[in-house]
Amino acid sequence: MTPSPADDPTTLVSTDWLARHLRDPDLRILDASWYLPTQNRDAKAEYDRAHIPGARFFDIDEISDQRSALPHMAPPVEKFMSRMRAMGVGDGHQVVVYDGAGIFSAPRVWWTFRLMGKTDIAVLDGGLPKWLAEGRETEDLPPVIRDRHMTVQRQAGLVKDVTQVAHAAKLKQAEIIDARGAARFRGEAPEPRPGLRSGHIPGSKNVPYTDVLNADGTMKSPAALKAVFEAAGVDLAKPAITSCGSGVTAAVLALALERIGHRNWSLYDGSWAEWGMYEDLKVEKGPQA
Repeated sequence: MTPSPADDPTTLVSTDWLARHLRDPDLRILDASWYLPTQNRDAKAEYDRAHIPGARFFDIDEISDQRSALPHMAPPVEKFMSRMRAMGVGDGHQVVVYDGAGIFSAPRVWWTFRLMGKTDIAVLDGGLPKWLAEGRETEDLPPVIRDRHMTVQRQAGLVKDVTQVAHAAKLKQAEIIDARGAARFRGEAPEPRPGLRSGHIPGSKNVPYTDVLNADGTMKSPAALKAVFEAAGVDLAKPAITSCGSGVTAAVLALALERIGHRNWSLYDGSWAEWGMYEDLKVEKGPQA
């Protein structure tokens, strides 16, 4: 079995890679499935019914900063450390994270680990759908947990708040890349969260997260990813800030940027759930300028 060119334990690994390493003692697998309310799917119930052997469930909504009124904002360092210790994930572990959609919410957890200074984490390319399509094993048993200490060093440069994004937009200091679908970006489709204005951050570019994926739910090759960003008018020589509806699929674009060697990126954690809420922040509609 030859290694896939996708295999990089700091960004993306194939189902073949995970199958080969499934019994490694220092491998930890996380199921980070998360769905929009409109999808009518219960991520935890699906995990309980069937998950990749040994996987722990990473609850994106619970392992977050619940002091914030915004959805699933990045967790405080102490909360992240305590939750990971309770899940038996710590220093010296290689982590692989997947989701039930293919590549949708798993990169959000990859980004969260990166934010905490942990780089030994990869997204499973194609996720659970590809794993199942290949007839690979699943189980419905809870994992055996043993505490492991985790050392965290928060990387503040990987996250942006609304003030920083507004400043970058005004001064055109960075490429703001929006992962939402084109109709939402243009302000032609309503936002799934009530009370939000429609449109996009002035000057931002639209790269719907689905554009960086193949038809089978795997991520496109680095060369194809580069072409997608360039076709959307993204200047890859500039710093990048990724955004979306609530900071989930923005991480898909962050992973894609990392895959093409673009290291100067950050994620706007509040994303449109925050920007669309404030009447004093400018909004553009229609196609990108």
